[in-house]
Amino acid sequence: MAKTTSANLGFEQKLWAVADKLRGHMDSSEYKHVVLGLIFLKYISDSFEEAYQLIKNDEDAYDGEWEDKDAYNARNVFWVPEIARFEYLKQNAKKPEIGKIVDDAMIAIEKENPTLKGVLPKRYARPDLNKQRLGEIIDIFSSLGLGDEQSKSKDILGRVYEYFIGKFASVEGKGGGEFYTPASVVKLLVSMIEPYKGRVYDPCCGSGGMFVQSERFVKEHGGNIGDISVYGQESNPTTWKLAKMNLAIRGIESNLGESEADSFHNDLHRDLKADYILANPPFNSSDWGGEHLRDDVRWKYGIPPARSANYAWIQHFIHHLSPTGIAGFVMANGALSSNTSGEGEIRQRLVKAGLVDCIVALPDKLFYTVQISATLWFVSRDRYNHKFRDRHTEILFIDARKMGAMTDRRHRELTEDELKQITDTYHNWRNKNGKYEDVKGFCKATKIEEVEKHGYVLTPGRYVGTDFVMEDDEEFEAKMQRLTDELAQQFKESKKLESKIKENLRKVGFEI
Repeated sequence: MAKTTSANLGFEQKLWAVADKLRGHMDSSEYKHVVLGLIFLKYISDSFEEAYQLIKNDEDAYDGEWEDKDAYNARNVFWVPEIARFEYLKQNAKKPEIGKIVDDAMIAIEKENPTLKGVLPKRYARPDLNKQRLGEIIDIFSSLGLGDEQSKSKDILGRVYEYFIGKFASVEGKGGGEFYTPASVVKLLVSMIEPYKGRVYDPCCGSGGMFVQSERFVKEHGGNIGDISVYGQESNPTTWKLAKMNLAIRGIESNLGESEADSFHNDLHRDLKADYILANPPFNSSDWGGEHLRDDVRWKYGIPPARSANYAWIQHFIHHLSPTGIAGFVMANGALSSNTSGEGEIRQRLVKAGLVDCIVALPDKLFYTVQISATLWFVSRDRYNHKFRDRHTEILFIDARKMGAMTDRRHRELTEDELKQITDTYHNWRNKNGKYEDVKGFCKATKIEEVEKHGYVLTPGRYVGTDFVMEDDEEFEAKMQRLTDELAQQFKESKKLESKIKENLRKVGFEI
């Protein structure tokens, strides 16, 4: 199986093992920025060096143009001062003050490139960072060119950066993996909605993986990356910095705002109507501040409950869709069937409005933050488009819970063949090309009338005909009520047993 979350370069595991020695007593979330910062520094240094040589060898260049910062800006290349170039760091890698030298390099780059202000890590001089190890890592990263092809070198660095982001998510797990959506899930979302041209938006963009995959999709299909515009937002300040570096390493121009911001309470793209929305929101969040947004204009289909952000996210996505836009996003299974706090009524209105296009049930263990399975929703405003004139009468349900292959004891990935099967199924149904067929246990194009008979529950297993039990099919409130009732009964029995034991002990002359 192709490991789509890795760079697949042959040496990435060795590189990770060496870099991992740098950690020492550092917290993994701190260490992450130290290593990724070095990769970023190597990338922009290589980009600068390539542009430097091109300008210097250009017969039409004016004298000294290779030292003109504007000449690099015109080529969408960051200006790198001499003290920040990776060759300079390599020359000083064995010095005990290498930590300060790297910090100074980061400061110098931010000073010369305002778009990177406050983004780069500056924590290399800290006492708990082993300076000998730091020098070794700089030496190793210095050799990442793999030949004289600078463009090839930059692509490799981008892939290494992606691999390292995935590894950090795996290491941090539930405590810190929120910044990363596994590559197979991102690839599935992107290949299904096909963002060829237009505005791409992710209001909870994490480290920017949705944008990177969108850019890759456009290039793989012969498109022009300049035909898509990237808009994003991220509430976590350190994750926002990760995203800025990740997109810069890919040369992707984006609007992520001047700093981190909460999409619910500080919508940085208030007037944006996106052609494509790709997102993996922090679903099931109970502290999203919904009590302060009861009259928000985004709640066209009903006020979402303050205890759960699920339907707030769904309506936020819909609010930002253009008249022909489509959104693909990850959502908790509970949102498929919950009827508490008005969620059932909101879901009913979404279905009756013809917005719900497709639901894909995913296998478990795909995500680093949760072990249970989740669901992909596809919400579309073009279901009444003349090209797809009868699609609004149906919802496509796909049950992919039996798919995926384990990559280790805790994590699973969808294979390339499985991704193609799901994507082809959706496109064949969506495009009405005569190739779509219902497959028992896997997919079913279901009339809205049938969904209505099921109380507007959107669990795929109910429609495709499967005996596979969905882990989170029970409504959250109902499940919690059942579990607390059971626990109360067990406490009651425990008290009875405690009294009986004390009574028996008294009978034999012992008191407690």
